[in-house]
Amino acid sequence: MSEKWLSIVGIGEDGVGGLTPAARTLLDTAEILVGGERHLAMVPDDNRERRAWPSPIRTLIPEIEALRGQRVCVLATGDPMHFGVGTTLLRGIPPSEVTIVPGRSAFTMATARLGWTRHETDCLTLHGRPLELLHAYLYPGAKLLVLTDDGAAPRAISALLTERGYGPSRLMVLERMDGASEGSIDGTAETWSADRTDDFNTVAIDCIAGPNARHLTRTPGLPDDAFEHDGQLTKQEVRAITLSALAPTPGAVLWDVGAGCGSIAIEWMRQHPRNSAVAIEHNADRLSLIAANASALGTPRMQIVSGKVPDALAGLEPADAVFIGGGITTGGLVERCWNDLKPGGRLVANVVTTEGERILSNWRENHGGDLRRISIERAEPVGRLTGWRPAMTVTQYIGRKS
Repeated sequence: MSEKWLSIVGIGEDGVGGLTPAARTLLDTAEILVGGERHLAMVPDDNRERRAWPSPIRTLIPEIEALRGQRVCVLATGDPMHFGVGTTLLRGIPPSEVTIVPGRSAFTMATARLGWTRHETDCLTLHGRPLELLHAYLYPGAKLLVLTDDGAAPRAISALLTERGYGPSRLMVLERMDGASEGSIDGTAETWSADRTDDFNTVAIDCIAGPNARHLTRTPGLPDDAFEHDGQLTKQEVRAITLSALAPTPGAVLWDVGAGCGSIAIEWMRQHPRNSAVAIEHNADRLSLIAANASALGTPRMQIVSGKVPDALAGLEPADAVFIGGGITTGGLVERCWNDLKPGGRLVANVVTTEGERILSNWRENHGGDLRRISIERAEPVGRLTGWRPAMTVTQYIGRKS
C-alpha cells in the first residue's frame, strides 16, 4: 500500500479553529504547507516551509509531486473535490497517496442560508472560466449557485441575465460565509446597483423569466434561428435525430467534422456540463460563426480547430463519437475517423448527395452499421395560401465500433 504523504484539507473563513481534530492533526504534522496566500495567512507562522499556489494552477501537480517523501498539506477552500484543487491534484497523484478532509463547501452553506434544496440547485464555478457558461443553465425557475473569484462578477452576471430577458431574476451575493465579516447583498438583475462586492463570494440566482425571455432547452433540437449561420446548418429536426444517434453521455468527447456553424458540437456540449467537443472547420468565416454561437449558447470552452480534414484531425483527443457533416467525399476521411474512434464509439454521418450516399453505402457493406433517410416538410406560404415545402432528404449512417 502506498504511503499517504499528501493531505488536502478544506478550510473555511473561520480558519484553523474550524478544523476537525483529524484535519488539525494533518495540518500540524505536515512539513510543508501549500495554499493560497489567504489560506496560509490563517496558519500561525511556525517556521515551516510554505508555498503559495503557482500560476497557472496546472503547474501545481509536478511541483507537489516533486515533494513526494515529505509530509505535505494542501489547504483549500471548503470542499477540495467540488470545483476545488483536489480535483486538479488527483489528475496526477494516485488517490492511494492522498488523504482528503473536506470542509464546509460554499454550496452547502449557501443552500442552508437560502433554504434551497441542494439536489434541486445547479452549482457551477466561474473561477478562471468564461461568464458565458451561464447561458447553458438559464431556464424559468432555475436556482443557481455560482462561485466567482472577482468582486465585479455579480455586476457582469446581472447584465447577462438582463440581456437574456431574465431581468426580474433575484440575486443574492453571499460574502465570506462563516467568517467574522460575513455579509450579503441582494436585489434583482435589472436593478442591480453594486459595482463591486467582496472578491470572495458566491452568487445565488433565482431565475425569473421576463416577458421577452427566450428559453433555450437542453433537449436536442434548438430552433434554427438560435444559431448564426450562412446556410451551412444541420436543420432543427435533423439535428435532433442526429444527436439522438450520437447518444451523448456525461464526459464524452465529440468530433464535429465539417462543423459549419457548430450546431451539432454545441448541442452535444449543452447535454451535460462535463461533455466536450471539437469543431473542425476550414472555412475562415464559419470559424467566427462557430465561436460566436459557442459563446452565446453557453459552450465557450468548446475547442475549435481550423484546417482541412483529414490532416486537421492529427493530435486531437480521442473521440467517443464522431459526426461527419461535411467533407464526406474527401479521400480517406471516413477511414481516418473510424480508426481514431475509441472502441465502443459511434460514427454518424449525414449526406445529401448521391456521391455521399455511395460512400456510406459501400462503408456499410464492408463495416456494418445502419442507414436511414430523413425527409422533412415544413408548412410555408404559397402566395396567400399555405403548402408543404420539402427540405433536401438527408441520408444518415450510424455505426458503432466494436
